[in-house]
Amino acid sequence: MTLTPDQTAWFSTTFGQLVANVERAVVGKTHVIQLAMTCLIAEGHMLLEDYPGTGKTSLARAMAQTLHGKQNRIQFTPDLLPSDVTGVTIFDQASQKFEFHQGPIFANIVLADEINRASPKTQSALLEVMEESQVTVDGVTHLVGRPFMVIATQNPIEQAGTYRLPEAQLDRFLMKSSIGYPDHASTVQILAQAPQGRGGLVLDPIISTEHVATMIDLAAQVHVEPALLEYISTLGEETRNAHDVLLGCSVRAGLALVRASKVWAAASGRNYVLPDDVKSLAQPVMAHRMVLDPEEEFRGNTAEKVLDRILGQVSTPQERATA
Repeated sequence: MTLTPDQTAWFSTTFGQLVANVERAVVGKTHVIQLAMTCLIAEGHMLLEDYPGTGKTSLARAMAQTLHGKQNRIQFTPDLLPSDVTGVTIFDQASQKFEFHQGPIFANIVLADEINRASPKTQSALLEVMEESQVTVDGVTHLVGRPFMVIATQNPIEQAGTYRLPEAQLDRFLMKSSIGYPDHASTVQILAQAPQGRGGLVLDPIISTEHVATMIDLAAQVHVEPALLEYISTLGEETRNAHDVLLGCSVRAGLALVRASKVWAAASGRNYVLPDDVKSLAQPVMAHRMVLDPEEEFRGNTAEKVLDRILGQVSTPQERATA
């Protein structure tokens, strides 16, 4: 079953409205906002790595405000415990029963600020909930609800007192991106609309969690040609076979790229995926999952450069058909 023209038009219009609302708070960063919204509707999570003051927290807060749901912010620190994230079971003497008290992870959008400052033990508490949207405490499983998205931030230049995210956790993030500094015109606009207080611009919610769930279900119905699935699979294989890569992309990366491409296509007003959709999303979906050979990194090589080379070498389905 594929999307009808009316469903496709509603999806594309709603997606554009969400992006426009968030851009009121994060001026001039349309593409990054589109990626973040794609993550939300693809039921994935996003890692934002950028310099201080570029708007990482503002983006996460604006997305949470746009969604008429529950939002929480977790400030990750070295002394943060797993139970501080997931919750804890406490014995209630009045009822003589153990009761589970939910942690801040139970929300529709969770901002994990400076995630790399928490210990590996606390970071590992996120693995289950980011993959399966559930938390297991004392042998009891608790669902976090739908939609659910973790937006994590980290600072690439301040490494003192931080813990490198393990590959298993990086693989849980559907995308990794950066915001970057705004251009001159956008900076002037930001300065002109800056409020007197420190709270920042407060956005009105424009979509309910039920409508987001509907968008998630609709995106899943977008058609993907078998030739495109082969193309995505080949890209993953090439990252694993590359001579300068120690660890390539797993099958999870291919699944993430398919999900994200479906959302990207629907947001563009189509009920089918094009090769350009896959190429547009390959970098944010795949690059952070690759581990380069240390000697290659020393020479200045990056996962982005390797992925660019692979995208140039692997022919698209149309190119193979005309060859």
